Order: sequence, then C-alpha cells, then structure tokens
Amino acid sequence: MANLGTRLYTRRKGRLVGKDDHGRCYYESTGPARRGGGTDRVERWVIYLKGEDPSAVPAEWWGWLHHTFDAPIPQAERKPWQLPHEPNLTGTAEAYRPPGSLYKTGVTPPGTGEYDAWSPET
Repeated sequence: MANLGTRLYTRRKGRLVGKDDHGRCYYESTGPARRGGGTDRVERWVIYLKGEDPSAVPAEWWGWLHHTFDAPIPQAERKPWQLPHEPNLTGTAEAYRPPGSLYKTGVTPPGTGEYDAWSPET
C-alpha cells in the first residue's frame, strides 16, 4: 500500500504499464530518469498490496523492474515446468518447518536408537 507521497508522485509522473495476477500495479516514469551517474533509463516501480514486501513480486515483473527485460514475460511464454510464484514465507505461520523442528509441533521427536555416542578409548 503506497503512502501519500508515492500516490501523488505516481499520479503526476507515472504511467501504468500493467498489473500482475494478484493486482499489483507496475509503473514507469513519463519523463527522464531522476538518478545521476549518466543513466538514461526511466524509473520503474510497483505499488504493493497492503502488508506485502518485495519478495511478492513475480519473476517476470522483477526482471522488468530491474531493467533486465523491456517488457514483462507474457503468460503464454511461460514454460510448463515453471511453477506459479510464491512469496517468501519466512517468519510467518506458513513458513517451511522441517520434520523434527520445535517450531512445527513444539515437541522434540523421540530418539530412534540409531545413534551411538562417541567416547574416547581409555
């Protein structure tokens, strides 16, 4: 969710390029780049949905945002082996918890008896 300054800047200087499947809006500036350093690339940005972070941007739009592609990859060009985008879930209740993790069940799994402790020969 954009703050007031971003919304005003987007309305004044932005041109809507497209939306992804989840409804995030992607913009680029209508004028020359504001950055120094001799770059003549236009600025590109995304308006996130409420509570999202940058890991929510799908790969086809990430490449466009970072000037890797001139346009986002169309859905028709996606390969059958490419999975739908999933945001980074680290730190949330949906995060991956491996078997035996205390975060998964809160209980340490019982020992299997396959472990022999090392002890030095005396």
